[in-house]
Amino acid sequence: MLEKTTRMNYLYDFYQSLLTPKQRSYMSLYYLDDFSLGEIAEEYDVSRQAVYDNIKRTEAMLEEYEEKLLLFQKFQERSKLIAAIKDIMKVSPEMSETMGTIIADLEKLD
Repeated sequence: MLEKTTRMNYLYDFYQSLLTPKQRSYMSLYYLDDFSLGEIAEEYDVSRQAVYDNIKRTEAMLEEYEEKLLLFQKFQERSKLIAAIKDIMKVSPEMSETMGTIIADLEKLD
């Protein structure tokens, strides 16, 4: 469950601008603020089922966006490459300054 929550938080961060205000609000309350379905339903004066359906549809949309745009996957790959470069820098200090600049530039992309 924690892995799914983490993934949804990342997908939400990358693709929230593609969601409607209502979808953003429901996802933010559910995943970021840890509201229950019942609490969200009460807040918006709708049924718990309506909130559940909206969140499930939005999760599916976020997964579709990721399938097509791959922003989260590319972020993960960049993070692994940066970690690998940092490991190399520890072994080969003479490259540290140049590599450090490159890493800083890469990290700015995220």
